[in-house]
Amino acid sequence: MELLVDKYDKHFSEIALKPSDGGRFEVIVNGKTLFSKLDADRFPEDDEMLNLVAGEIGAN
Repeated sequence: MELLVDKYDKHFSEIALKPSDGGRFEVIVNGKTLFSKLDADRFPEDDEMLNLVAGEIGAN
């Protein structure tokens, strides 16, 4: 999460962690699920998460 804030804080009005149940970890941008731990059966790598978000928001 800190990586997202450090790199893309100017692109978002809000970045939030929301508690959930069942081992869920999802990266969602503008309502679009970019990564789901339940679907992938793993956590995303840091660079993978940053690249997914960058692609969605059009950032380099």
